[in-house]
Amino acid sequence: MNDIYKRVKEFKNRFPLTMAFRLVKHTKVLESHLNPGEEIKYIFCGQKNYNSYMLCNTCVVALTDRRILIAQKRLLWGYFLTMITPDMYNDLKVTKGLIWSNIEIDTIKETVYISNLDPKAAKEIESEITEFMMKEKKKYGKKNN
Repeated sequence: MNDIYKRVKEFKNRFPLTMAFRLVKHTKVLESHLNPGEEIKYIFCGQKNYNSYMLCNTCVVALTDRRILIAQKRLLWGYFLTMITPDMYNDLKVTKGLIWSNIEIDTIKETVYISNLDPKAAKEIESEITEFMMKEKKKYGKKNN
């Protein structure tokens, strides 16, 4: 197994309420889109949709040293890959429900929803993404001055 899959599996084992399937396939998509020298800082899995009742949209989300990548292998052929760079990032919202939590990543063009997360995982994910984006946004501000 590849290192990326092992890291996602560790996340899933730490937060067992997170709903995610076919992680090997999703991590292969993610691995194929990493740029040379790009390092994964944090990785997690969930459902890429806004509704907790839709359980067939599993994705793997990686926070690299350059961007956020969201990889989803389609059931038969093809895949989806969403990339969020720090300059496109606006805000992040966490919603805790009865069983699961959801993360809403607001960008300039769209809003990305990651649902069916273990409530304890949502706190960790929010911290990781927010810290990274605040640090990167400061770098962008310094380049423009």
